[in-house]
Amino acid sequence: MKKIFAAIILTGLMSSCGKKFLETLPVDTVTEDDFYKTPADAYQALVSAYSVLNWDGYGNIALTSEIASDDCFGGGGNSDNGWNQWDKSIKMNDLNSAAWTKYFTGIYRANVFLQNIDKVKFNGDDATKKRYTAEAHFLRAYYYFDLVRMFGNVPLLTKPLEPGNYNIPQTSADSVYSLIASDLKQAAADLAPTPYAGIPKGESGRASKWAAEALLGRVFLYYTGYYNKPDIAGVFTQTDAIAAIEDVINNSGYSLVPKYNNLFRASAESTTAYAGQNNQEGVFTIQYTYLGMGDQNQNNGNRVQVMIGIRGQVLAPYYKGWGAATVNEALYHSFAPGDSRQSASVISVDGEGFTSAYAKGDQAMYTGYFCKKYTPLKDKNADDLGGSFQWDNFDNYMVIRFADVLLMGAELNLAANAGKAQQYLDKVRDRAFHDQAHRITLSSKVQIMDERRLELSLEGQRYWDLLRQGTAVAKQSIDNTSANPQFNVSFRTATNGLFSIPETQINLSNGTLKQNKGWE
Repeated sequence: MKKIFAAIILTGLMSSCGKKFLETLPVDTVTEDDFYKTPADAYQALVSAYSVLNWDGYGNIALTSEIASDDCFGGGGNSDNGWNQWDKSIKMNDLNSAAWTKYFTGIYRANVFLQNIDKVKFNGDDATKKRYTAEAHFLRAYYYFDLVRMFGNVPLLTKPLEPGNYNIPQTSADSVYSLIASDLKQAAADLAPTPYAGIPKGESGRASKWAAEALLGRVFLYYTGYYNKPDIAGVFTQTDAIAAIEDVINNSGYSLVPKYNNLFRASAESTTAYAGQNNQEGVFTIQYTYLGMGDQNQNNGNRVQVMIGIRGQVLAPYYKGWGAATVNEALYHSFAPGDSRQSASVISVDGEGFTSAYAKGDQAMYTGYFCKKYTPLKDKNADDLGGSFQWDNFDNYMVIRFADVLLMGAELNLAANAGKAQQYLDKVRDRAFHDQAHRITLSSKVQIMDERRLELSLEGQRYWDLLRQGTAVAKQSIDNTSANPQFNVSFRTATNGLFSIPETQINLSNGTLKQNKGWE
């Protein structure tokens, strides 16, 4: 019986917004024997693998991990459950099913592509074949990295499963990270070194050599920290990591947006000052669009935006949302006076003059602070554009920013080249304070971690930065005691920071999958 292949892709936004790469028409369901004939077939299959990046907000690792960190509480409505469970590490059947399905679907699509790419007749255009293959390796590595960070030991799949062979046991995290490093090394080697200024607008959001190298740096730092290893299974060393990050810093053409506020539409000084959806700082940026036009099945929009928006009300310039991930007041007060990142990162109800206008309603875990960077805006909101505020928010998400690359460079060079590490940290702080008077003398990794918390606040990095410093550090930071019991949080070290595997997946595997420790 022929296998059925459905190329499920996104309908993109107009090319002027830099989302032409995803502007591909859907194809009807076809058999694999009829597909993978032409470069156009290969392109559609590749876009199908990319499209999973946009899937469901409940499966978005950035939102999940921010709520699990010390910087946010669960929030949402008083009757909502999932966000509170992530915040307090409470077991809830299938809480993480959206993430599990998302990542294994992405891995499956990348594997199908890699299995079939040799069938395509490129007619001597080896460069295109090489590029497409490299991008598929990048995507598989990307999906596996999020998956293994969340769940630890997971099934390792390098080709599509055959019927009757679905119960694949989990493998060690070491093996998964070895595959991730190998995939990213191949992607970095095979993708052209096109600098930022040379990337066509219609190709924004595609994997690049620079994205692969930057992700290698992130993977190296997390794996070696969390597992206390010197390198990634002998596949990727600290010397390799330094070389990769240095290449991005020196040769990619990416750079810091001059003013931090202008990085994000919600905090930009003006519409014209906003740096744009695919600006010079976004080394890898996930593309979103409102063109789902209210159809939630399209999975085109940035659903995290509606989740973090101020619950049930419009406080101009901000638009309405569901009030998830209320911000811990401690984060707001961690910014030093004069640090422009405070007002760019966090909405302060009192500080922005909304005290009398704000109506708490059924907002749970209200702190007076909301996530700003990706909050939806009243101006050009999804409803006005013909879509739905629930499904069709369209701000792109910068997975890896150049500032993050600089801070990775500072961390990797700290012991071997302190002067270079200091230089990279200075660049980040100078931008934050608009001067050079707030520089600090760099002497420890802790200082870099503190800077990462401020620079990358509410962008999905804090939880993983805590874990890679050890569970004791994570617990000290995440634990929260309050006179109001809804804010009491205790990090459960028994879980080692891993999330629970969805119960339905364990049941479907006939017990082949084993639940993570602390979640049994």
